[in-house]
Amino acid sequence: MEDVIIIGGGVCGCSLLYELSRYKISALLLEKENDIACGTTKSNSGIVHAGYDPRPGTAMARFNVEGNALIEKLSADLDIPYKKIGSLVVAFDETEQKTIEKILERGIKNGVPGLRIFSGRELFAIEPNLNRKAASALYAPSAGIISPWELAIAQAECAVQGGAKVTLDCEVKSIKKENDTFIISTNKGDLFSRYVVNAAGVDSDTVSQMAEPKHFTIIPENGEYYILDKTEFNLVKTVVFPCPSKLGKGVLVSPTAHGNIIAGPDKKDIAKDDFSTTAAGLEYVRKNALRIVPSINFRTSIRNFSGIRANSDYKDFIVGESKHTPGFFNIAGIKSPGLSSAPAIAKEITKLLHDKGLSNELNPLFTAKRHVIRFKELGEAEKSEVIRKNPLYGAIVCRCETVTEGEIADAFNRPLPPRSIDALKRRCSPGMGRCQGGFCSPKVLAMTAKHFNMEMEDVPKDKTGMYIVTGKTKL
Repeated sequence: MEDVIIIGGGVCGCSLLYELSRYKISALLLEKENDIACGTTKSNSGIVHAGYDPRPGTAMARFNVEGNALIEKLSADLDIPYKKIGSLVVAFDETEQKTIEKILERGIKNGVPGLRIFSGRELFAIEPNLNRKAASALYAPSAGIISPWELAIAQAECAVQGGAKVTLDCEVKSIKKENDTFIISTNKGDLFSRYVVNAAGVDSDTVSQMAEPKHFTIIPENGEYYILDKTEFNLVKTVVFPCPSKLGKGVLVSPTAHGNIIAGPDKKDIAKDDFSTTAAGLEYVRKNALRIVPSINFRTSIRNFSGIRANSDYKDFIVGESKHTPGFFNIAGIKSPGLSSAPAIAKEITKLLHDKGLSNELNPLFTAKRHVIRFKELGEAEKSEVIRKNPLYGAIVCRCETVTEGEIADAFNRPLPPRSIDALKRRCSPGMGRCQGGFCSPKVLAMTAKHFNMEMEDVPKDKTGMYIVTGKTKL
């Protein structure tokens, strides 16, 4: 019997697991894929929004501003790539200038710190590559960029170190409540819990209907992106948004926490598992990105990808206890700014669980901090010292990202070890550079197979079934 079972291993589920691991309780996270952060969490802009977009008084506004304030310390504690670089919302004409003035008023009501409007020389001093037709821009200094999957992974790893549990490849089939106990039937058998939290992303409406009458529907949207090579790192210094419209926030241009430039997304309704990119979608992104930053060189693109937003038919986040099934909680409809809001949502659900009777006795094993060695970020003396202690750090596997055998070995020995090529990439970056794994993938594949005593044919690229090799060409 568990105290709390969380369904879904995205950033919201992992943030909640981390928060619950502060207390002496039994918490278990279930994830249907072979790794956490496999869905929307791994495929988004990586922006920590300031909080001026949501309508004042909404859960979205409150959690965005609170989450933004939490993420800076959380990133420092857990050694997550994060930079507070600020954001600009650019206006090109009188109508758009009136829009950003309204956004300024909304941001002030939401409690966003330091908002102001720049124009002329002040604006181009911040972003010299901005379109010279730009009239003004709303500046939000509290906006930032983060590695979204590392935010989820770091919190889950620390939670597991503190005694929480994660079960992968575990798909929930049904949920029943008998007296005060939930019975969660999965492909790995039945599980029992006092409380259940649904954080299943695009599947959260399906999971919800297992435990309560239907009251929301997820309407997934696809957004496509370009990732540009690190040679473009000086293109913009802040997160640059166009003036929003009824279609949403629009196509942004921004640095990433790993030193690249990202441009996107577009917006279209799709199926829940459609991560495809299209010529039309990418052309839309290219055209609209060039409108705000005309000097973008899309020939330096090293990768395109798409992500899925778990939009719902509600206008706000769905966060709280079911009105029909006591003890069942939803974290659903978490579209942008969901990444920024996740730590605050986790604290809210934890408080609600305490109010229901969950123990608030502190866990002496709680792990609040984590440190990861990133070889390329070390000084020369530090590099020599880590190589002296462990010679594996002297062997470069991924030349584009300067990832060493030592870092890969460390990733295998962390609390939630990667069992696929992309899972390893999400932990220490081999294959994220210019050649996208063209040189290092065979070595990474061999190291993964050896560590887990697997055949190379059994190592997936990402999700289970996404195999890289099927056998030998010569015997």
